[in-house]
Amino acid sequence: MNREQYNSDTRYEKVLHNMDLLGIMDITTTRQHKNGTVVWRLPIKNHDNRNPSFIEVASFSTGYVRNQNSGYSNYQLNKRCQGEPEYFELPNGDYRKFTTRSCRLIPIEIDRLEYLISYCLKNYYIKRANEVVEGKYVSQWYHDWSMERANETYSENTGAMARINDLEEKLDAMTEDRDTHVDTTIKLEERLFDLQNKLATINRISE
Repeated sequence: MNREQYNSDTRYEKVLHNMDLLGIMDITTTRQHKNGTVVWRLPIKNHDNRNPSFIEVASFSTGYVRNQNSGYSNYQLNKRCQGEPEYFELPNGDYRKFTTRSCRLIPIEIDRLEYLISYCLKNYYIKRANEVVEGKYVSQWYHDWSMERANETYSENTGAMARINDLEEKLDAMTEDRDTHVDTTIKLEERLFDLQNKLATINRISE
């Protein structure tokens, strides 16, 4: 499926927009397209260290959506639902009921593509947000702990800086008060010296 075909409908346009945001590439071959298959390649690698290929998911006209290369065999990504009960007759004439879980098929292609976007975002981008293209991996708990510590450090640093600024402001205020007191003291000393001179002059005249 090429970009022009994605732009043929508003819902497909939205899917293409989300694909571009998430860095998803459509790698559908001509033969697959004729069969009603759409294959996407995600910019996230598998955990298999022997062959760390990029994750591929696909939509099939049969109603299935699958992961193409993250296990020994392709596996369905469809939601599971309770299947219809089946009854088997036992040799004694009784019946045994069996119920199985089956995949909930998605018959319409655009619904499958929208479901794939949602599934990939939740299970590959959000749950494995700390993985990078080079294949490096950091466990989610360590990633979350690191982010929490970084936030705490930032908060601590921010608090320390605020405290320093507060102390600097107080020091400036104290320095200003000191300078004011020094000026007052100098003026008082000058006044005292002037009065002493006047007193000495009065004493000499009186003598």
